[in-house]
Amino acid sequence: MDVVNIHHAKTQLSRLIERVEAGEEIVIARNGTPVAKLVPIVLQPRQPGRLKGKVKISPQFDDPLPDNIAAAFRGERP
Repeated sequence: MDVVNIHHAKTQLSRLIERVEAGEEIVIARNGTPVAKLVPIVLQPRQPGRLKGKVKISPQFDDPLPDNIAAAFRGERP
C-alpha cells in the first residue's frame, strides 16, 4: 500500500486511479497523517430475484390516494 500526500494526489489523480483500477490500495496523507484511502470498487453483478419473498406489496397499492395527500403531491395547500 502506497502513501501519497494530498498535493501529489491532486496533481496525479488520474494515474493514481489507474493504479487503483489495477488492484492497488493508496493512502492519501496530510502532513504524513493518513486521512483517506483509495481502494478499488468490487462490483457485484445484479442478481434478479434476490429479494423474492422478502418484499410484500399491499393489495391496496394501486388504490387512489386520499384527497389531502393527492393535493399535497400537486403542491396544493389545505
